[in-house]
Amino acid sequence: MVLRDKKNPKNVFKYRFPYDSKWELPREKVVLGKMLTTGVFGKVFLATASGLVGEGIAEVAVRMLNAEHSDEDVEDLVHELEVMKMVGRHPNIVNLLGCCSKDGPLYVIVDYSAHGNLQSFLRKHRFESDFDQDDKLVIAQNQLLSYVAQIASGMEYLASIDCIHRDLRARNVLVCEGYTMKITDYGRDVYNLDRFPKTSSGKVPIQWMAPESLLEYTFDEKSDVWAFGVTFWEVMTLGGVPYPELAECGQLMEFLKQGKRLEQPRNCPDGAYSIMSDCWQIKAVCRPNFG
Repeated sequence: MVLRDKKNPKNVFKYRFPYDSKWELPREKVVLGKMLTTGVFGKVFLATASGLVGEGIAEVAVRMLNAEHSDEDVEDLVHELEVMKMVGRHPNIVNLLGCCSKDGPLYVIVDYSAHGNLQSFLRKHRFESDFDQDDKLVIAQNQLLSYVAQIASGMEYLASIDCIHRDLRARNVLVCEGYTMKITDYGRDVYNLDRFPKTSSGKVPIQWMAPESLLEYTFDEKSDVWAFGVTFWEVMTLGGVPYPELAECGQLMEFLKQGKRLEQPRNCPDGAYSIMSDCWQIKAVCRPNFG
């Protein structure tokens, strides 16, 4: 991999991927299948892999760079790989399974999501005739609450090891076998705290961001708690869009300063909405912790 010297673009150097025998999987043991997603961050493929610890042949997801990528894209993917190594394993986060860093493009091998992301999964389960309305639940309420509990468990683990997500939302939760919720993209921006998180289209997801993140570029456990409250709301509305009329940061901040919040979803217990509301306290110190 060749990178440019950012101070002098005429200079180039060969990027050395961090080789780690503990995680390295021979490239011939990974067989790529269909592409699952693509965006500004790269591509994700369904694949089969043999030789993973405790597995014969397993379905996995493989993340890689786009053919046309920037030096920053390379650095971000490597950083994400290194963060996933440090974070370790938990049932409710997407786990690193291995990587291929030799003799070809970098493959980051992770858990496969059989049911896609949670936002799409929830929207598929709405009544098609009333897609944009809060209607009768087609997923049992206790099942929805179990999804939220799993997300909270994953976030509690990340908070316990001081890993700030910065971009928690239903789209960044994957629905795996057995309807296990797994938080993804927790390693993407941890080394870039001066940058806003962005969506796959390059937009800043302001609807999930705490006031201090919007105004002061501050991200910590408390800002993740705010985003968790919005994600909770997404689940209980079966993938509803938060603040659909507030597209600009200034509009959203004025709305929040007036004490307004997302309304309680239909079929949402009062206790559940109370938790959401606690997550949306303007003063970060007044919000609950994950632990």
